[in-house]
Amino acid sequence: MSKPYEVAVYYFPNYHLEPRNEEWHGEGWTEWNLVKAATPRFPGHQQPKVPLWGYQDEADPRVSEQQIAAAADHGITAFIYDWYWYEGKPFLQRALEEGFLNAANNDRLKFSLMWANHDWVNIFPLKRSTDITLLTPGPTPLESFVKATDYMIEKYFSHPSYWRLDGKLYFSIYDLGSLISGLGGVESTRAALDDFRERVRKAGLGELNLNVIVWGLQILPTEVKVLEPKKMVEELGFDTATSYVWVHHVELDGYPTVSYPEYAQKSFEYWDTLQSEHSLPYYPNVSMGWDSTPRTVQSDTLANIGYPYTPVLVDNTPEEFKKALLAVKDYLDRSSLPTPMFTVNSWNEWTEGSYLEPDTVNGMGYLEAIRDVFGPRP
Repeated sequence: MSKPYEVAVYYFPNYHLEPRNEEWHGEGWTEWNLVKAATPRFPGHQQPKVPLWGYQDEADPRVSEQQIAAAADHGITAFIYDWYWYEGKPFLQRALEEGFLNAANNDRLKFSLMWANHDWVNIFPLKRSTDITLLTPGPTPLESFVKATDYMIEKYFSHPSYWRLDGKLYFSIYDLGSLISGLGGVESTRAALDDFRERVRKAGLGELNLNVIVWGLQILPTEVKVLEPKKMVEELGFDTATSYVWVHHVELDGYPTVSYPEYAQKSFEYWDTLQSEHSLPYYPNVSMGWDSTPRTVQSDTLANIGYPYTPVLVDNTPEEFKKALLAVKDYLDRSSLPTPMFTVNSWNEWTEGSYLEPDTVNGMGYLEAIRDVFGPRP
C-alpha cells in the first residue's frame, strides 16, 4: 500500500501580541493592523481582505482549536510554524506555545518548525523609496545556535504531535546564506548541524529530517542568493529540500497584475527543474496567491520596484487553486519521492495575499479545494 499524501501548510505567527512588536510599532500592534488598513490600489483590486472568523488572537487555545479542526477536517496533515530566534531568545512563539500546544485537539494535527532565520526588517509597512530599517539580524552565531536548538529539543521535539516524515523529526531552515554567515562558514556550519543531530539522538528522539528551503529569486530586501546551492546542501548534509512560495522561483512578469492560472503553470513546470538541481528529495510547493500591497504605505503610488512593491496575482480563485492541487497530486503520483509530501503557502500570510483561512469573499473555498483533492484526515 502506498503512503498517504502529506499536506504541510506554512503558518506565519504574527497575529498575537509580542513585546518587541509593540516596542517597534506601538502598543497593541499585530499584523492584523496592516490587514485592516489595506486599500484597493488599482481597479478591481480586492482589498482589504476580511477574515471570516474575525481578527483572532492565535495565542488563544480556543482559536487554535478552531484552526486545527478546520485544517484536519479539510485534509491538512501538518502546520509548519515559521519559527524565529533573535538576540538569544524566541520571537513570535506564543501562537505555537500558548495556542497550539494548549489546544485540546492538538492530537488531530501535526506541527513542525521552519526556522525563519532571515533578518527582521521593518516592512510593517514600508514607505516607498526609503532605506530598509533592520530591526534585528538573522545570522545566528554558534553559542546562540546551540541555545536555540536545545530550546527546540526541550520544548517541541518530544511532543507527541511533532511531525515526523519517514520516521524522522521534520525541521526546516529558511535562509541558508544567513545560517552559514552566522556560523562562520560551510565547514563550521556542517559541524554545528552534525552536533545538532547528535544532541537530538542523545535526547532519545531519533533522527532529524533536516530540510532546506531553496529559492532562486531574492524576495526579502536583505536576502542573499546562495551560489552553487546543490553543492552547498550536499556539503552541509541536508536530507530533503522544499520551497516556501512560488515567487521564490518564478518571476512575476507583469504589472500591476499577473494571471494566477498562467503563473501556476510555469510554477508546475519548475518542480522538475528544482528536483534536477538537487540530488536529495525535493518536495514541491503550491502557493495560493500573492499580494504584498498591505505591507506598503497605502498612500504611496505602486510600482514594480521590489518587495513589498511587487505585482499581484489575480484570478486565484478556489477553483484555480484546486487545479494546482490536482497538478501537484499528479506530480507526486509520478515521482519517486519516499513519501508523497508537498508544502502549501500558506495558512495565514494575509499581508502577502496567500492564505487558506476563510475570508468573507471565498468562505472555506480554499480549504474545501484541499479536501476535494486529498480528502479529510481520518
